[in-house]
Amino acid sequence: MLTKRIIPCLDIKNGRTVKGVNFVDLRDAGDPVELAAIYAENGADELVFLDISATEERRKTLADLVLHVSEKVNIPFTVGGGISSVEDVDVLLKCGADKVSINSSAVKNPDLINQLSAKFGSQCIVVAIDAKQIDGKWTVHLVGGKVPTELDLFEWAKEVEQRGAGEILFTSMDHDGTKNGFANKALAKLSTELNIPIIASGGAGTNQHFIDTFVDGKSDAALAASVFHFKEIEINELKKELQLHNIPVRL
Repeated sequence: MLTKRIIPCLDIKNGRTVKGVNFVDLRDAGDPVELAAIYAENGADELVFLDISATEERRKTLADLVLHVSEKVNIPFTVGGGISSVEDVDVLLKCGADKVSINSSAVKNPDLINQLSAKFGSQCIVVAIDAKQIDGKWTVHLVGGKVPTELDLFEWAKEVEQRGAGEILFTSMDHDGTKNGFANKALAKLSTELNIPIIASGGAGTNQHFIDTFVDGKSDAALAASVFHFKEIEINELKKELQLHNIPVRL
């Protein structure tokens, strides 16, 4: 059985790690290079590094910061933010990233998924999907959750898989930063309907929330930020509790 993964997320703005609630009210959470090193030492299975203002501000991900982070960690490392071309991905992978995450650019140019998968392999292409429930329908949003689209979460996820994405990182905007648990019904539907790994994001607050998303949400990995950044949850302790619930993890 494949082990379930615990993934700290480093949201980067102006070179610092930040965290908000429902994608707003950001506060400083520390130096991303230092945090990355700590997580790698303390049992994280992977890291995700998202330059959350890159797409909005029309600039490229901070490649030099990626380089510094990659020098400090020995676990897989995904980078996202402002990636819109094969050239962007080439630079980031050469700087040390193991995978890249695309979001807005994939919606605007779905063929980009095909291009990246063909050139670099699906194993390093993660498509991030931010969605919130509007009138009972999960609607995809872009540009850090600021711009709604007409896309349905589940239909878009299926298209993403068909185009060659290796993983989907689904963030429920309704749950993000609330610490009330993950969107497990939506996650379970994604996991049931798709054949690629689904990473749960948005809502982690307790160890039980991680247990619930692996059991009820059928998630392959769980991503969180503030509970790790502010030491509300220690990854090693979390993994021990997951193991007690017969959830396979790497210790």
